Amino acid sequence: MTIALKLLLAPALVVASSLAGRRWGQQVSGMLVALPIVAGPILLITCLEQGARFGSRAAAAALLGLVSLAWFALAYAWLSRRLGWMPTLLIAWASCLLLDLALSRLPLGPRRGLAVVLVVGWAVTRLLPADPPDADGGVVWPWWDLPARAAATAVLVLAVTAAATAVGPGLTGVLAPFPIATSVVAAFAHAQLGAAGAVRVLHGVPRGLLGFSVFCFLVAVLVVPLGTGAAFVIALVATLVVQLVRGAATARRAAEPVGARTP
Repeated sequence: MTIALKLLLAPALVVASSLAGRRWGQQVSGMLVALPIVAGPILLITCLEQGARFGSRAAAAALLGLVSLAWFALAYAWLSRRLGWMPTLLIAWASCLLLDLALSRLPLGPRRGLAVVLVVGWAVTRLLPADPPDADGGVVWPWWDLPARAAATAVLVLAVTAAATAVGPGLTGVLAPFPIATSVVAAFAHAQLGAAGAVRVLHGVPRGLLGFSVFCFLVAVLVVPLGTGAAFVIALVATLVVQLVRGAATARRAAEPVGARTP
């Protein structure tokens, strides 16, 4: 079952996010890949393979890993304006890994970790480059695009989950939100749509952090008392509710006249 989760679920979710981006814009794709579509399966696999207590500590540490995810979005967005997708990806990955190593040493509990993520997500929305208009309506996507995205995701998921057998729950948890799906979607958008496409994707990342942080928090506090299955179901439902409410609020705010908006 764990092999199937590694090789099928996360790549399938990345493909679905990519298709949503083609239909509704690259920012939607960025928001979806910032949800726990990869880290969720990784944490589930960790709980199944290493036990609920290990998984609880990993989920708590994953909250700090979201800080690295936000940093990755910020670094990639700015670097993409001057560099190609490969050097941009490598530099953003390197800085993200260094930040992960530093964060894995911070002894923050789930509540403080949640507060930190919310503050960082708010800051990143204001530090990203200006959001360019979507310009991919006439793009002819190559036939190999979706299979390549799925394959790249599967390789990265296998690499990250394999680390769970060699490192402690703190580092495993911090690495769980490593920008696997975000890297794949942003790099492919960068290669095919240019820097504007990558920036559009990455503008969606902070919007997905709220639901992601709720997911990690609930898994961390519920997996030991309730068990793996119940904790993950509750966390998933809560994440979907949070994102739906936020999406509705964002859409309503966007529809208001500028002068009627509350500062």
